[in-house]
Amino acid sequence: MARYEQVVARVSAAAKAVPVTLVNRFQLTGDAEEFEKVFAATSAFFAAQPGFVEHTLHRRLGDPSSYVNIARWADNASLRAAVAQPEFQPHSAALRALAVSSPELFEARLQVTAGDAE
Repeated sequence: MARYEQVVARVSAAAKAVPVTLVNRFQLTGDAEEFEKVFAATSAFFAAQPGFVEHTLHRRLGDPSSYVNIARWADNASLRAAVAQPEFQPHSAALRALAVSSPELFEARLQVTAGDAE
């Protein structure tokens, strides 16, 4: 399973400070209700970190064992700092006990909103 720390570390520390989006797919190996409970605790940890913007956890329609989290951070350095904290390790371990994750980092290239169609 790819770990947050490994994925975040792949992005060069020297990269310019631009907002990043973490897209993390989870395939459950444990109970969905327990996963959501553990994820909520992890969310509280991240929400308190400098540079955290927002995240949304989605569950796949038609497959209740498949989730994706889309998280936005002010920059990669903030995300790196958050996952490097010793306090993050129990959250990471608890999630790994319930799901296999596939995290990837992205930077925005195009954004369109409803009002842009005019």
